[in-house]
Amino acid sequence: MIEYLKKATKTPQTDSGEARRIVDEMLAEIARRGEQAVRDYAAKLDQWTGDIDVRAEEIEQRIQSIPLVVKRDIEFATEQVRRFALAQRQSLSEFEIELRPGLVAGQKLIPVNVAGCYVPTGRYAHIASAYMSIATAKAAGVPTVIACSTPYQGQGIHPQVLYAMKVAGADVILTLGGVQAIATLAYGLFTGKPADIVVGPGNKFVAEAKRALFGAVGIDVLAGPTEIAILADESADAALVATDLVGQAEHGLDSPAWLICLSRALGQEVIRQVTERVKALPENARETAGAAWRDYGEVALCRTREEAAQLADRYAAEHLEVHARDLDWWLARLTCYGSLFLGEETTVAFGDKASGPNHILPTKGAARYSGGLSVHKFLKTVSWQRMTRAASRDIAPVTARISRLEGMEAHARTADERLAKYFPRESFET
Repeated sequence: MIEYLKKATKTPQTDSGEARRIVDEMLAEIARRGEQAVRDYAAKLDQWTGDIDVRAEEIEQRIQSIPLVVKRDIEFATEQVRRFALAQRQSLSEFEIELRPGLVAGQKLIPVNVAGCYVPTGRYAHIASAYMSIATAKAAGVPTVIACSTPYQGQGIHPQVLYAMKVAGADVILTLGGVQAIATLAYGLFTGKPADIVVGPGNKFVAEAKRALFGAVGIDVLAGPTEIAILADESADAALVATDLVGQAEHGLDSPAWLICLSRALGQEVIRQVTERVKALPENARETAGAAWRDYGEVALCRTREEAAQLADRYAAEHLEVHARDLDWWLARLTCYGSLFLGEETTVAFGDKASGPNHILPTKGAARYSGGLSVHKFLKTVSWQRMTRAASRDIAPVTARISRLEGMEAHARTADERLAKYFPRESFET
């Protein structure tokens, strides 16, 4: 029986209806008026009236003042992500197989032609989101990567985000944020190149825009407000558990932070320490993390690790940390998470910034059926086949018979006519 030492008053689905209404109105307006509507929204929502397309000379000018140590950190982190993405790509293979004599089929892996990468810059400059999406797309072999980011404090894209975009390999960079950015990528505004897939994290409006446009364009995941869940037994360090919960609650007012514990004493101590750590943050982070913990924070006490694992799978959290004994058991047992962090030595922040695996991950329970951003999202796994006339002798009669069982006579006749052409002196049961 699960006991809640602290119960959340809100869920990730809270207040999604209003976002949907606003996004639908904006997308309809952009579809009707195109680039001018985008410019109007950029001026109204982001106070940006400058050029949308960021030229190479502007990039060089804006990144000049970035300290060398910052550039090196961005380059290091980008290379970590690129190496992991390339390893993912190498784990996939094309093949061909002779299914029957004369019938050869195969698999090809073809990157999409245009990828749109959204990099949010609201409360924080999300430098890491630039290389997480762009470097991964490039590792997959995407020819054209178009990146968008919000103007920062009225001065264009944040210089460090701009540098990360450049290092990661963006082909086109646009100064746009929010719903208008997602619509621009999907419709090919300002570039004439509609994206085949749009990826990247964002707030509930960005997530809703991606959901609304899905079908007309591919998307990675419905990446809404960030989430963290931590599984902890009595061996866990309450201080590290608390600091990791607060670290993710800092993301936004609606960022869930969940603790699933196997010790009442640990759970109560974490609740106490979270409150202390929130109070010790700078004002902006304190208000954000405090509201997130108050409304979305949850602490569940479970009797067994099996019960805890089942609850973790129900949460299907974007990030799942395990602070417990026997990490291999948890690795083998857990099935629903965006990314898994095993042991106190690693933490979500490492994955968010520099360790290598991608931090653009499913939220709102989508980890039950989807993984996060990877090279797989930018690749189309397609099939092909080639057949000799002799091979069609076996395949055509079966095709004709099954087609007629289904009532699809025109299908059946495509097989009949080949048999008649290739084997005119033979009769077949079709």
